Amino acid sequence: MNTLSIRRANAQDWPAVAALLARNKLPRDGAEAHIDDFFVATLDGGIIGIAGTEMRGSVALLRSVSIDAAHQNGGLGSRLVRHVLADAAARGVQDIYLLTTGAADYFPRLGFAVARREDVPTALLASAEFQGACPCSAKLMHRRLGNAQAKPRIADAVNT
Repeated sequence: MNTLSIRRANAQDWPAVAALLARNKLPRDGAEAHIDDFFVATLDGGIIGIAGTEMRGSVALLRSVSIDAAHQNGGLGSRLVRHVLADAAARGVQDIYLLTTGAADYFPRLGFAVARREDVPTALLASAEFQGACPCSAKLMHRRLGNAQAKPRIADAVNT
């Protein structure tokens, strides 16, 4: 039937989310505690993609963007990230950051730019990713969401 959908993750999704992270060699540390702020892409009921946030007041950390190998390079990652960004903006997030070791060339097309680690908001430093789950060599990237006129709508993100 090949029905693709994107929905908010729940605790029952954690084993499939953790397995996808492991297959793509992404850190799982701290992710389960934020599973309610993740979105999953499902195909015929199976999870084939994920993206999540760690919400920290008006800032958030985009983390765990991961697509099953058989479904990569088809735009699903971008759809998930746009969905997460729309959700974060709707929840009042002003700035969103991410750490990446292998996708620094990917995220600029989604509005992210390289940032300096010394500019990371203190609220994000408690994240497992900043506490060692991501190597020091990971690039920090940032995107401003705070412009009320530019906030995406969740409906737009789902339909792209």
